[in-house]
Amino acid sequence: MSYLSPLLNRSGAVQAGGLDAGVAAHYGDPNREQRLLAGYLGKPGSALVDLSHRGVVTVSGPDRLSWLNTLSSQQLTNLAPNTGTELLLLTVQGRIEYDARVVDDGETTWLVVETAEAEPLAQWLNSMKFMLRVEITDVSANWAVLGSVTEVPEWDKLLVWVDPWPHLAVGGYSYATIAEDQHPGLERPWREYLVPAAELETAVGQRPLAGVWAAEALRLAAWRPRRGAETDEKSIPHELDLMRTAVHLSKGCYKGQETVARVHNLGHPPRRLVFLQLDGSLHTLPAPGSEVYLEDRVVGRVTSVAQHFEMGPIALALIKRTVDPDAVLMVDDDGEKYPASQEIIVATDAGQVVGRQTGFLRAPR
Repeated sequence: MSYLSPLLNRSGAVQAGGLDAGVAAHYGDPNREQRLLAGYLGKPGSALVDLSHRGVVTVSGPDRLSWLNTLSSQQLTNLAPNTGTELLLLTVQGRIEYDARVVDDGETTWLVVETAEAEPLAQWLNSMKFMLRVEITDVSANWAVLGSVTEVPEWDKLLVWVDPWPHLAVGGYSYATIAEDQHPGLERPWREYLVPAAELETAVGQRPLAGVWAAEALRLAAWRPRRGAETDEKSIPHELDLMRTAVHLSKGCYKGQETVARVHNLGHPPRRLVFLQLDGSLHTLPAPGSEVYLEDRVVGRVTSVAQHFEMGPIALALIKRTVDPDAVLMVDDDGEKYPASQEIIVATDAGQVVGRQTGFLRAPR
């Protein structure tokens, strides 16, 4: 049976589709909800986003962090309690299979993933535990996630994942062409609170709600990639600038490490994530998956689209790495054409850091 959030009973709620099916796209006024979520006119954000459809997997036991460390791209052995991080589980070819938000409470490690990924992730982790002292449980039915740009003081006892994006993690590497202090992700200090599912409505109370459309608009403006949206069966972390938060370049072996190191040191990712400012004169938005053209040549596809309350229509797209960053692109949605200007997220010459002159891309700390 498909999940339906009890918060869909709130006035004006319209259910979302795709990755966010089961929660509200909006509650009747998407632009106002986005302003309440982001904060505006000097006011901090006050709205919450219902993300109760997210999958939640727990790993407990004394070996949990060292074991997850051996499986994933992230250094977790010394992860401090209540510190948010991100890990990737990769194929042997370095392609992204899972992208998990990670927070440990001192006894249990919590992995928050997309809805459809919790059950297969739990099954895969159980198949890999062998004789180690770990217990893996899919607790998605028992826990709900609520998103917020600002800290909720009354929830100081709740476990919260604070998104490390866009800060360069220890062992990470930025593929951006701008300094961290100029990154648009700094305007979105994102938090995801874990709330017992039975207490979801009580926890929200009378606080204003924003739909996932609002959250997605802020995510795109922050250049933050999302598993299942910006990824496909060929995605590697280099293409999405996930080397900055989800990959530790100096840790021990894990599946896919050889590819990660080879592309980073000697090669280039074949594609790059780009932010698109779309022409808003059509008063519509192209669908995710729409092809991106440079003149008469297909060079990529749109991955996510949103209407931002300040910037208007925006998108993320995966395009060929070698596309001229100054070129005006064209998004084609079944014959409907949208001119689009680029903002570089991943540098056109990302990778091949061996022998590179220092001072362009950011090295691990």
